Amino acid sequence: MVQSAVLGFPRIGGQRELKKVTEAYWQGKVSVEELLAKGKELRAHNWKLQKDAGVDVIPSNDFSYYDQVLDLSLLFNVIPERYTKFDLAPIDVLFAMGRGLQRKATETTAAVDVTALEMVKWFDSNYHYVRPTLSHSTKFELNTKAGIKPVDEYLEAKNLGIETRPVILGPISYLYLGKADKDSLDLDPLSTLDKLLPVYKELLAKLKAAGAKQVQIDEPILVLDLPESVQSKYQGAYNSLVGDEVPEIVLATYFGDVRPNLNVFKGLPVSGLHFDFVRVPEQFNEVLTVLSDKQSLSVGIVDGRNIWKTDFAKASAFVSKAVEKLGKDRVFVATSSSLLHTPVDLESETKLDPTIKDWFAFATQKLDEIVVITKNVNGEDVADKLAANAKSIKSRQESSITTNPKVQERLATINESLATRKVPFNERLPSQQEKYKLPLFPTTTIGSFPQTKDIRVNRNKFAKGQISAKEYEDFINKEIETVIRFQEEIGLDVLVHGEPERNDMVQYFGEQLDGFAFTVNGWVQSYGSRYVRPPIIVGDVSRPKEMTVKESVYAQSLTKNPVKGMLTGPVTCLRWSFPRDDVSQKIQSLQLGLALRDEVNDLEKAGITVIQVDEPAIREGLPLRAGKERSDYLNWAAQSFRVATSGVKNDTQIHSHFCYSDLDPNHIKALDADVVSIEFSKKDDPHYIQEFSNYPNHIGLGLFDIHSPRIPSKEEFIARIEEILKVYPANKFWVNPDCGLKTRGWEETKASLTNMVEAAKHFRTKY
Repeated sequence: MVQSAVLGFPRIGGQRELKKVTEAYWQGKVSVEELLAKGKELRAHNWKLQKDAGVDVIPSNDFSYYDQVLDLSLLFNVIPERYTKFDLAPIDVLFAMGRGLQRKATETTAAVDVTALEMVKWFDSNYHYVRPTLSHSTKFELNTKAGIKPVDEYLEAKNLGIETRPVILGPISYLYLGKADKDSLDLDPLSTLDKLLPVYKELLAKLKAAGAKQVQIDEPILVLDLPESVQSKYQGAYNSLVGDEVPEIVLATYFGDVRPNLNVFKGLPVSGLHFDFVRVPEQFNEVLTVLSDKQSLSVGIVDGRNIWKTDFAKASAFVSKAVEKLGKDRVFVATSSSLLHTPVDLESETKLDPTIKDWFAFATQKLDEIVVITKNVNGEDVADKLAANAKSIKSRQESSITTNPKVQERLATINESLATRKVPFNERLPSQQEKYKLPLFPTTTIGSFPQTKDIRVNRNKFAKGQISAKEYEDFINKEIETVIRFQEEIGLDVLVHGEPERNDMVQYFGEQLDGFAFTVNGWVQSYGSRYVRPPIIVGDVSRPKEMTVKESVYAQSLTKNPVKGMLTGPVTCLRWSFPRDDVSQKIQSLQLGLALRDEVNDLEKAGITVIQVDEPAIREGLPLRAGKERSDYLNWAAQSFRVATSGVKNDTQIHSHFCYSDLDPNHIKALDADVVSIEFSKKDDPHYIQEFSNYPNHIGLGLFDIHSPRIPSKEEFIARIEEILKVYPANKFWVNPDCGLKTRGWEETKASLTNMVEAAKHFRTKY
């Protein structure tokens, strides 16, 4: 019979239990035992939930306290020496690599001061992983100080009476996604594959000894443009991993098209293959050609990346094609990828419009979808489920909620003139210099300041009607004034209002735009303990009224320094929402560009003439393979940004910000922003600076990691800037942090920014 399978489940808990206990541990409020106990409780709940739903193949080792790739680095002893010289517990080594650690000495412990490893986007998702960082001295071995996580969690489930399939990132993807440490820049991580494979096999053997019959090994890089030198490694690598002493291997890919790498799969000694047919259904026929007579096919047909209900009729027909070719015993109905990227449970959303809510399926509901499709293909009676699903699909297709004729008419007016500044940057620059009279090495921040408990409490009170709009506005204005006065006090040049009124950089705007729906508990992990509630684009997007002008004007009234108006760009609003799947992302992005154009123009009319439109997701949205789809994306993504920002005067200065991606200067150049700021503090390859040395407009390379609690000294800032100035011109360089400061506390924010400004003053004197 056809079986159902899940590739991974959200680990955060329906009420963000993992975030709460992890942050409490970092603050010293709970013990390590309490932290580990909560993790065990969440895992048990997830396994039982899937078993009770009737899922046949349930994953284990999909849980993590920070990041699943970082877990593997800890397990395989890929731990840079700077983390091993301190006597830290394994969980603290994990957190130090993920977020850095700065701790003063006590009578019993030595001082610790170590930065975090580099963090980048997981393919084209908004999930961030911590890059494996290898050096010539890396010695691969199973690090058993905290047990062997995949084995321990498999046994944990087994003791609950639940058989699971452990999930492990594959060895080639693990190394390919890694990097060389700063002292070993000549090292190609993939050159260490032969040393890593025996450790993988040792792990697999331990899983077999524990009773695991099958493991899921993820090789997601097989949807990328891989050189032949990488493709050719697969056959030998997997030949070395298989054997009687290890479980069967199901090789999984997701997020894209495997066809350019199809030769990799031919003759691969694995028991089954998983492919993402939600993203690329057209690869089906060619994929079948690489299956041997005994290999199974896992059909990724329930979307692991979005929240729309699966069309049971279409999905069942697709799976039936596989059954016709392979027979029922060789087919699995599966999620397209891990459900990590979706909210936990739709049932907790009691405030959603019932009509719209009926169109959605969150992770818990997707379990039922997989099971229903499986039963349908197996010939079981699920007629009532099929009828209800068909009704939901039809309701959405015919709903007036999704369509706004005025938005569609305006969209047709977009042309190149609408998306082009009046004059080029070199002609705008003199008027901006005359207007703002900024010093050399101008200092600024990215936008947000600490979101304190007091801010969250008052926002919650206002949402519940416990304080009036006037009381809330007075509170927000007081917070804005505090931020402005602090920035003036330490000598920042271009200020921000701190964004105390904003819950999230996308959600805040989505709540004020037509065409969006919102959740109360629709949290998704972005990285570590940072969770977001992505808005859901349900229809054509427009801006009914001003969104940010009031707060920006108030902030500017408090100071003579320029205060930036702060907006989130169209591509980021699109990518960090759950987008529609019934119209193209290009259309949605351009609609957002038009809505933001209205806001940019209104800010300028109100006297806010430094305006930052952030696009941290622009690289994330890049199609994974080169070709027409990628070039088309780059064109419409840049066009969307320019539509939003090109209606202003020459002396209005447009900023943008990018973070946690491998950026191409050409992509940023196409936006034609006057000043860009880029996350940079954890980049240690000098070639990365070199890539931006010829960037024509002005740039700020981020100088400290805002995801880490550590405070860089003035001397550290000076040393960092000196390295940058070896290849980047001083007259174009801005001084700023990596990203917004909302996740930081006030004490570390004040100290870090003060040291940063003092470093800028040092270079003004020097130059």
